[in-house]
Amino acid sequence: MRPTLQTERLILRPFTSDDAEGVTALVGAREIAANTLSIPHPYDRSMAEAWIATHEGAFERGESRVFAVTLRTDGTLVGCVGLAIDQEHRRAELGYWTGMAYWGRGYCTEASAAAVRHAFEAMGLHKVFARHLVRNPASGRVMQKLGMRHEGTLRGHVLKWGVHEDLEVYGLVRDEFERAAPHIAG
Repeated sequence: MRPTLQTERLILRPFTSDDAEGVTALVGAREIAANTLSIPHPYDRSMAEAWIATHEGAFERGESRVFAVTLRTDGTLVGCVGLAIDQEHRRAELGYWTGMAYWGRGYCTEASAAAVRHAFEAMGLHKVFARHLVRNPASGRVMQKLGMRHEGTLRGHVLKWGVHEDLEVYGLVRDEFERAAPHIAG
């Protein structure tokens, strides 16, 4: 059974087919696609439905855990946080997005902190890492608030909309998490 996580303000739960319309509305904004590595633009409902349909199988194969980030107060979908798992190396890549209407409220950091805790405490992973486009420093600030350390810059590493982009890489290993866990924002 796929887990559900709770924070002070949020519930992180598995996506369902009923979320396709909400995902489409949030991810359809060009700004979301522009600041992520793999979300296309334009984005339509069939893409959301196909993406959501992959989650259960990927969970069962141990490849990923993807959570719908919703408000505790009324269940409103505000974003997504996920872990792409590499079992061989006991690590996961953290990824996230938040709908533009919810930017600047700390939801991304809060949800990501819950996912990081889950990775270390429930899944027993050794490392969680994340990457962001250099031109999206807000994403880097989320990583820093999670206690991640800057590990380097991958120059011209990805091709996004015809432009080679640099990526910043951050990581957190188990012993750092154990020392920092009480102080991690979220």
